Amino acid sequence: MTHTIESDLPAELNQEVVIRVFKLLQGVRFGSLEIVVHDGRIVQIDKHEKFRLKGYTDNR
Repeated sequence: MTHTIESDLPAELNQEVVIRVFKLLQGVRFGSLEIVVHDGRIVQIDKHEKFRLKGYTDNR
């Protein structure tokens, strides 16, 4: 599915947002990105990461 970003912001700023999202995605192995939109504009991007510990078991 393809979506077009429609905005009254300069094209350079839209491109900066897209580049930033892709860079954040490249750095996430387990986790998520949350994009917060107010009045049709991206105002915040949150990155949530999970770190998996290998070899840890809980024997309780």
